[in-house]
Amino acid sequence: MTELRVRAAGPEDLDAVLAFWKVAAEGTSISDDREGVERLVARDPQALLLAERGGDLLGTVIAGFDGWRCHLYRLAVHPDHRRQGIGSALLTAAEERFVRLGGRRGDAMVLRRNERAQHAWRAAGYAPEEQWRRWVKPLTD
Repeated sequence: MTELRVRAAGPEDLDAVLAFWKVAAEGTSISDDREGVERLVARDPQALLLAERGGDLLGTVIAGFDGWRCHLYRLAVHPDHRRQGIGSALLTAAEERFVRLGGRRGDAMVLRRNERAQHAWRAAGYAPEEQWRRWVKPLTD
């Protein structure tokens, strides 16, 4: 079996990433469009990590660091390739990135209804902080 490769996404990968998320990711965000992902990659070219094997996209994670906090988004693994260590490899790469940048703690937003994801995050050593509630306000129409 070909070795798993984790690398940063480039502008040429964005259409494939957006199509991948429709198959592998749970839920959507206001930024889950070409413009939003282009802006992410332009601002922080190392933030969007891809897991590939034999040229096939098998997983993604966004490892965003704002200089203060480490945020994880869009950890997604193709449904046909789950439970093979791909999510763990992506999280390891993200956590190593955060440490290199001086980050001290990673956090992730996980849908309450996505029990499979909650199990995966717990298995990776993350725990929910029930005292917090996410507050949002759309800035565009």
